[in-house]
Amino acid sequence: MVTETQARKRPEFLKMIRQCRKKKIDLVITKSISRFARNTVDCIEYVRELKNLGIGVIFEKENINTLTMTSEFMISLYGSFAQAESESISKNVTWGMQKAYVEGKVAIQYSKLLGYKKGKDNKPEIVPEEAETIKLIYELFLDGYSMTKIKKALESKGILTAMGKTVWNESLVKSILQNEKYVGDVLLQKTFTTDCISKKVVKNNGERPMYLISNHHEPIIDRDTFNRAAQELARRSSKRKISDKTKTEQGKYSSKYALSELLICGKCGTPYRRQMWTSNGERYAVWRCISRLNHGERYCKGSPTVHEIPLHRAILKAVNEYLGCRDEIAKILKANIGTVMECKNGQEILNLKNRLKELDKARNDLITLITSGACAEDTLDKEFMKIHDEEKEINEKLSELQKSIKISEDTQSKIDSAMQTISNENFQLDIFDDVIIRKLIECVRVISGDTVQIIFKGEIEVMAKIEK
Repeated sequence: MVTETQARKRPEFLKMIRQCRKKKIDLVITKSISRFARNTVDCIEYVRELKNLGIGVIFEKENINTLTMTSEFMISLYGSFAQAESESISKNVTWGMQKAYVEGKVAIQYSKLLGYKKGKDNKPEIVPEEAETIKLIYELFLDGYSMTKIKKALESKGILTAMGKTVWNESLVKSILQNEKYVGDVLLQKTFTTDCISKKVVKNNGERPMYLISNHHEPIIDRDTFNRAAQELARRSSKRKISDKTKTEQGKYSSKYALSELLICGKCGTPYRRQMWTSNGERYAVWRCISRLNHGERYCKGSPTVHEIPLHRAILKAVNEYLGCRDEIAKILKANIGTVMECKNGQEILNLKNRLKELDKARNDLITLITSGACAEDTLDKEFMKIHDEEKEINEKLSELQKSIKISEDTQSKIDSAMQTISNENFQLDIFDDVIIRKLIECVRVISGDTVQIIFKGEIEVMAKIEK
């Protein structure tokens, strides 16, 4: 049975109207106005059209024949009743969903969720083959791949989407990188329906409360990897234009060359851009300051042009020296991590998080009392409100504290990543590898035509000579 509130979503109803327009129907008989339309505008519009065609509509329940009535008032009145009934039903459904969210009841669309299937306990169960695809997407993204390159890599391997399609798209890859379910959490009410007539579903940007259930099921991605992916997404999306050739204020992330992200001018701080030059019939790559390219010496005076091959050799030499003394570096990094962990706000944040867990348990205990019939819900309303108010206050305080140590957390994440790379790469680089360079290096600053300053992740700085 079709119960849509809009005529355009009722194919059989529209088919009947088309038959009426072709004069193949002389009279429409319907049980009631609510069966004909649950939208006052649609009801009046189609009744008028059919009446102009000489086709009457008989509403049995209301005892109305549109061909004999002299006023549309009763149609409007009963149509409004039908619409009000739909709105009432919609509010009841919304209220029921809201209660389910508060109680932590989760409904997951497994047909659109790669990596999981419905388990025996009604919780997501990992599908091993699909989980490998999810891990690959996160790995490629953190290795510096763009959404387009990840899409092409998945298609080249013949990997299927959750819907069984061989063609991927960038928005699907991005949604996987942003989906909290892969870290074991579930965020409820990400979207909501604006009203029961248009049934337009929009993203929840704070208009409705959202509910996060942490550690709901077994994760595919560890929390550190998920957080680093979120930080990288934010970094790429926050890029601003650095060239007059960019039409919008929004810059674009480039995954083609690692140095497009890392190499900056020591004079003005602007990134360098790769260019191809030709000399004596031979083509070769050089890197030049973008400000110098766009504006000449007016904005950046004296920034050198750096030839790519000697620059790569200098960076490789510095990286190999860096990898060659990784035991000492690991000690320095571990000491830095200890400093970060001893942040003055660390203990307070831990205490607040523990209090949130206690409040969550208290709420669950109240819900258990209600569901068991031991206590009426209305008698516990004040307790629920008290818990909600305290949670809100704690979350606001947590947000402020976490902002104050955000730099420390980012540094720790970079240190952890660098340490992992150091422990895994038990070799010296013979060729310039963009992926490894991105993992190890924070920034390369061009000091002069023959000197660059290389800043490794973990704040270790090395001066390197460019030998032509």
